[in-house]
Amino acid sequence: MSAMSREVPAKRAASAADLAARLAALPEMAVVDLRTEWRRLYRADPPKGIGRHLLELAVAWKLQERVDGGLSAAAKRRLAELAKSMDEDGDLAKVRAVRLKPGVRLIREWQGQTHDVLVLEDGFQWRGQRWRSLSAIAREISGAHWSGPRFFGLLAKTKAPEEVGSEASVEEVRDA
Repeated sequence: MSAMSREVPAKRAASAADLAARLAALPEMAVVDLRTEWRRLYRADPPKGIGRHLLELAVAWKLQERVDGGLSAAAKRRLAELAKSMDEDGDLAKVRAVRLKPGVRLIREWQGQTHDVLVLEDGFQWRGQRWRSLSAIAREISGAHWSGPRFFGLLAKTKAPEEVGSEASVEEVRDA
């Protein structure tokens, strides 16, 4: 093992130990110190009237996020969708978008050609390239503006147009 590869686990262990010590110290910190830590971590003042318990939780979250990583891009998008739904009508029961798990494969036949799209954690893979949206892939395949979920047959209320070779299917890819 090279010196460089030994350093990374050592740094990670030091970070985890430092994190544990900092988290353990939070309940003993004065509220003014928690507010100062919030400003340092979030680069903004904490909301007025926020209680000690919430200050501790928010500071702990940010400390852990810095060591362990934050939310995935997909989780951030989902939270934004939920927040938008709450702002619009307060109803979280309505599903705003089709959510596909990474590893699902979308297969679409279009004008005699089969198109195979793999769902990734942060987008899609088609023809060896990463794509941010299904709609961009649908536009590339068809040459026209399409809703990606509709093009791939993912919307329950609508059907893909009746065209020659317009079948779509979804299958889950399992690691062998």
